[in-house]
Amino acid sequence: MARSSAHAGTESGPYGDTWVYESIIGALPGIELSDGEAIALQLVLFEVAVIVLSIGYGIESAILPGTVAVFEAAVGSGAMQRLGRGTRDLDLPQSYRQFLFGSSIEVVLGVLAFVALVTHLFVFDPRGVGMTIIESFLGENPPILVVYLTLLILWDLCYRIGTSWWAAVVALWRSWRYEFDPETASKLRRLDALNAGFGLVQVAMVPFVIDRPVLLIAVGGHVLAVIGVSLAALVTIDEIDVPTAQGNT
Repeated sequence: MARSSAHAGTESGPYGDTWVYESIIGALPGIELSDGEAIALQLVLFEVAVIVLSIGYGIESAILPGTVAVFEAAVGSGAMQRLGRGTRDLDLPQSYRQFLFGSSIEVVLGVLAFVALVTHLFVFDPRGVGMTIIESFLGENPPILVVYLTLLILWDLCYRIGTSWWAAVVALWRSWRYEFDPETASKLRRLDALNAGFGLVQVAMVPFVIDRPVLLIAVGGHVLAVIGVSLAALVTIDEIDVPTAQGNT
């Protein structure tokens, strides 16, 4: 099948042109934050909450995994902002932008990941032998506020994981479907590499699930899938042959 030449057609349609996360940040009443300020605020608020609640309830064992999860979510926010802004700055097919932003599939994938994680933590894991992962980090009777914060951070992380999945899949479809001028192709490769890099950063979660086979397979499989699909999208981008201008003789 021949690939189509990519011309944006950036006309307005019934789809949004931002991630849901970006829309929420942009809709905060009376608050205008730069990308860096939004990430810094997210990082500080969550990290302070992790430290205060962990020390306050005497469960210091929750500080390290909580900090890593907060860091991962903040890195994901930065990756989403750069992916979103970088995509909107390029002259790309409207269908690609619609799939990437307007479908909100990243939210669906995030919900599926979160529901699967909660089911594992509170149904599957307690049926096994020995201490559950919740008990190992939060104690046998974790405080309600700590559980609330834990689930909030895990949802934040799952949403960004869902976004990374979707960005990788749509990027692979884009590379199969369209061809681009060399400059656009180069910028798209950098965006694909950024998504692969975000997947690689999530290896930081592995030490906390190394003795939990199901979670280890889930995290490892996710990391390998995002990196693999993103790199496949990167290397299969097809470029349009641009004739070299001939000088006058």
